[in-house]
Amino acid sequence: MITSLITGGAGFIGSHVAKHCMDMGHKVVVLDDLSGGFEDHIPEGAIFEKGSVADAALVQQLFSKYQFTYVYHLAAYAAEGLSHFIRNFNYTNNLIGSVNLINESVKHKIKCFVFTSSIAVYGKGQLPMTEEMTPIPEDPYGVSKYAVELDLKAAHEMFGLNYVVFRPHNVYGENQNIGDKYRNVIGIFMNQIMQGKQLTIFGDGTQTRAFSYIDDVAIPIAKCVDVEASYNETFNIGADKPYTVNELAEVVCAEFGVTPNINYLSARNEVLHAYSSHAKAHKVFGAGLNLSLKDGIAKMASWARRVGARQSQEFGNIEITEKLPDGWQVITK
Repeated sequence: MITSLITGGAGFIGSHVAKHCMDMGHKVVVLDDLSGGFEDHIPEGAIFEKGSVADAALVQQLFSKYQFTYVYHLAAYAAEGLSHFIRNFNYTNNLIGSVNLINESVKHKIKCFVFTSSIAVYGKGQLPMTEEMTPIPEDPYGVSKYAVELDLKAAHEMFGLNYVVFRPHNVYGENQNIGDKYRNVIGIFMNQIMQGKQLTIFGDGTQTRAFSYIDDVAIPIAKCVDVEASYNETFNIGADKPYTVNELAEVVCAEFGVTPNINYLSARNEVLHAYSSHAKAHKVFGAGLNLSLKDGIAKMASWARRVGARQSQEFGNIEITEKLPDGWQVITK
């Protein structure tokens, strides 16, 4: 029996990867601390272990208990903009937690370690971003992701640990945490509309992103362990066509039948234009669903209406308050 560990499996992308792995016949163990995920997102039949990848003792215990075949590492606090202000939290969860998993994967001879990185590693690279570019991340989140990529490469060269790295971007769809006001603009827009609030956009809304429907990302991630050509390679993954945030707001508002009512906030320190080439992924995994933004938004909106609006949660331990963007309320211990 193939047994797969899926970290972050109660979260957005992780819960979809868990489902696809179960469809492939894997025994699935989900490790999640529920800081950004929900237990009811975990597919029926998966084993749930509550805890953090930053807990080295727990990670050691789980590897010994289950004897995993594959590790899919999706647990992370993926808030690029906020990462400037929570550096210790960012590196503890996104870097040290990953190292705990890599250590045990080496010791237990895992067949393949699948890591979900991010196009945040590229920084302000020329467009479209390609895997051959040298990453120059602009924020601590991107720095932590790239550090894990480098560590996996070193672990492969030293110990023979096989890995696959995916760099998705701006993923949206069912099971997204629409109550997180720090990340995932589509979920934020839908949550604001369902609460009768103004939409909030940082800057003038002309920044561009290629918004990626979940199945264009989760399916290749799950299936890569059966594609030998993907081993020890890095892939951009997601949608090909970029849109401005203003265009996105129009599509979301049209789906909900409302007129855009936007409050433009001061611009954040962020990369203005970010989209990548997926030629390498298409060659290895095929073209994918390539769902249009309008159709993908419709599918997510149907789910969002069903689950309803969620109260935005404040991040409880901002470490640096200087230059904190508008609307990001500070709660300190």
